[in-house]
Amino acid sequence: MALRESPFSNCFLEGLHTVGWGLILPCFWFLDRLIAVCMSTSLERAQRAEQECYLHPLKVFFGSILFLFLFLATAPLAFLGFLLWAPLQVSRRPFSYHQEPLSSPAPCQEGERTRGFELGATKATFGFATANVCLLPDSIARFNNLGHTQRRAAAIGQSIVQGVNRPHIRIFVDSPSSCGTLSPSSSLLPGPTNNPPGSYGATAVTDGQPLPPTPVVGHSDCGPGDQATGEIPTTPAKSGDLNDVARIPCSDNEEHPPSAEPVVSNSNQNADEHGRKGHRNPPRALRNQGGCAGSNDVPWEVSPLFPANVDIMCLEEVFDKRAAGMLKDTLRPLFNHILYDVGVYACQPPGCCCSTFKFFNSGLFLASRYPLLEAQYHCFPNGRGEDALAAKGLLSAKVLVGQSHGQKNVVGYFNCTHLHAPEGEGEIRCEQLNMITKWIHEFQQAHGKPDEVVVFDVLCGDFNFDNCSPDDVLEQKHSLFEEYTDPCRAGPGQEKPWVIGTLLEQPTLYHEDVRTPENLQRTLESEELRRKYISPPVALEGCPMVYPDFGQPWVGRRIDYILFRESTVAKHCRAEIEEYTFVTQLAGLTDHIPVGMRLSVTLEPDDAQADD
Repeated sequence: MALRESPFSNCFLEGLHTVGWGLILPCFWFLDRLIAVCMSTSLERAQRAEQECYLHPLKVFFGSILFLFLFLATAPLAFLGFLLWAPLQVSRRPFSYHQEPLSSPAPCQEGERTRGFELGATKATFGFATANVCLLPDSIARFNNLGHTQRRAAAIGQSIVQGVNRPHIRIFVDSPSSCGTLSPSSSLLPGPTNNPPGSYGATAVTDGQPLPPTPVVGHSDCGPGDQATGEIPTTPAKSGDLNDVARIPCSDNEEHPPSAEPVVSNSNQNADEHGRKGHRNPPRALRNQGGCAGSNDVPWEVSPLFPANVDIMCLEEVFDKRAAGMLKDTLRPLFNHILYDVGVYACQPPGCCCSTFKFFNSGLFLASRYPLLEAQYHCFPNGRGEDALAAKGLLSAKVLVGQSHGQKNVVGYFNCTHLHAPEGEGEIRCEQLNMITKWIHEFQQAHGKPDEVVVFDVLCGDFNFDNCSPDDVLEQKHSLFEEYTDPCRAGPGQEKPWVIGTLLEQPTLYHEDVRTPENLQRTLESEELRRKYISPPVALEGCPMVYPDFGQPWVGRRIDYILFRESTVAKHCRAEIEEYTFVTQLAGLTDHIPVGMRLSVTLEPDDAQADD
């Protein structure tokens, strides 16, 4: 059964809700500006120092008076709107759903790469990504040294489109000792450009509006004129462009000059020329800690672009309603199915797990190329402090990825969450992990069918604890990690040597080393620089900490996870990680490092032919 798009059961309730929120919004916006005008990010302070601007105190003084007056003037209307809006939350479904019309297929749908098991194939790959984007109301985001929420939302959406809607280039080294595949690095695709001085983070700004990011290269339906305009193509890429192959001649006995460029096998000559013009650095290999591709470790890379052809993406901290709408409008040409405004508001009826008043929703945002068959949200009942003001919880979705040869539906389960944030409260997070395990099991029991083939079960999000801090030892030993596989984890309290922390230090977000995607990429690849910009582990109170252990690399806090489980998938289904990616494309736009994972799934003949 298809999901209903509106969170309300009829148009009358939806109309009342719109009127109520319309009366609240002006007062809310003036309050937001009243606080924001008094707070500056470190980037804004640096810009004022460079420009020798001494009018800022006057701006703060008169701006505060103006916004305070407007806030008080609109407060009576907001109160009336609240009386209309709050009771309606009881009848509101805890998410909104957008489905793009079938007449507008998602890009890459006709690609050479099999999207799921739509054609009855026995093998497919699925791309997942997660990012905490800190899209709070502007005044609150400034406490995290991030401002201009609407501007950042537009830039984040365009960055995701730029990274995801590009050819999935595979690069091979013609060498007898070649150990595997090279990654589609910035040497073949134009990465995000460096910003001019004074730009906002990783986004150049003209007259208060973000400039479009660097155009995507490699789409056969984009002519020279389209590339020059910098517009992001939203039409489907043709099949020949999705799996382009670049071969690099290589011999064990021959050295090539640094200027040698790879030859890209691409039917689109124009895109090929653009790819060569964008060449800057030698291609970077998908690294494997064990050496060759045949080892048991995970191929990984640090990329200045989001992985190509991501199928399902989860964003956290999309608390601002207007920012969520902007992201939905930007991403919907790529992702036909979007869940946004996820969570509950105000007070819920007795017996509901959320007993306290909620000012904000969960901040979860899910975008999928595949149809959503079922979706369910649960709110954590044990939030404390500032976290109790938001309806953090778990969002579970069941997606249809195709049909097997036996005409069975091939489905996958995708779960995303955002756990309790304050440090030193591991007991609360452990309780929430217990709830997650229980809720996922109940969701799959309620919506699973015996004639379906389950090919993946993924859990991702911002867990707000890492695998190296002594303060997080309770969470590190939780039984969830016995059910789900964490590709980055060697064991409780021990990361694999190649892992990189995903939480950036907020005071240094705009330093030159981390301000642009390419600079942040170089920083993450250097252990010495990582120590300056990645948040260090949290020590137990009153206990000295020695980190890292002798002979171990410095990792930092990795709190953004993508986990997968094999025990709940079909009996004859085999999954392995094709690549794991740390993404730097949102440099200057958020204080987290997004992560991506590509899962290769193979159905054995028993399932593929429905012989079981």
